[in-house]
Amino acid sequence: MLELHSTEDVLRLSALVASFIAIVILVYYLVVRPPLGRATKVVLLFGLGVMPLAVSLAGNISGFEYTLKTDFCGSCHVMRPYVEDAADRTSTSLASIHSRNSTFGHESCYTCHADYQIFGAMTTKANGLKHLYYYVTEYSNTGPYGEGGKPIHMYKPFKNTMCTRCHSTEAPRWSLVEEHAGMLEDIRKGDAKCIDCHTGDKIHPRAFAHGGSGKAVAAAGSAAPVHAAEK
Repeated sequence: MLELHSTEDVLRLSALVASFIAIVILVYYLVVRPPLGRATKVVLLFGLGVMPLAVSLAGNISGFEYTLKTDFCGSCHVMRPYVEDAADRTSTSLASIHSRNSTFGHESCYTCHADYQIFGAMTTKANGLKHLYYYVTEYSNTGPYGEGGKPIHMYKPFKNTMCTRCHSTEAPRWSLVEEHAGMLEDIRKGDAKCIDCHTGDKIHPRAFAHGGSGKAVAAAGSAAPVHAAEK
C-alpha cells in the first residue's frame, strides 16, 4: 500500500499522476486520431498544457521541499562534519540537540540558518547557488571531510532573530538562566549576540572553522578547542 509521509511525497505522486495522464492523452490521440473537434481540443489542452504544467509545478515544489532537508545539506562532502555531528545522538552540541527535536529536526540546517524575512526563502536559496559555485571551484577536490579547503564561514553575522524565533526570551525556563536574565534587554535589542556565549565550537564542534578535525570529538561531551579569535 502506498504511504505518504510528507508534503514532498504527495507532490512527487502528483507529478507522476499528471505525467501518466499526459502520456495517456497523447498516446490516445496519436493512435486513435480522433476528429479535431472541440472535445478533442479540450483533451489535448490538458495533455499538452495543463498536465505538463502540473508536473513542472509539483516537481519544482517537491525539489524545493527536498532542499529543506538535512540530507540535502549533507550531499556535499564538506558538510559532513556538520551533518554527522547533527545526526550523532550522543553529541552534546547545539546542532545535535536541535536536530533531535521532533518538530523540525529533519530540517534543522534550514530552520536555523534560513533568513526569517518576507523574502527569506528566496534569499536563502539564492545564497545556495553561491554555495554550489564555491563547492565546484574551491572544495570539489578536497578530502572526505573538506580537508584542504578554506574554513567555511557564514556570509553575514548570525542574527539573534534566528534563535528568538523559537526561543522567545519570554519563557520562564529561559529566564531562569542567570546569564539570560542579566542580558535580557541587550539580547532583545541585538546588542548582545546569542553566539557570543553559544560559540561556534559549541554548535558545530567537528567543523574545521571551530577547531575540529571533521570527525567525532575524542571523548563524549568534550568540545573542540576554541580559536583565539573566538574567545
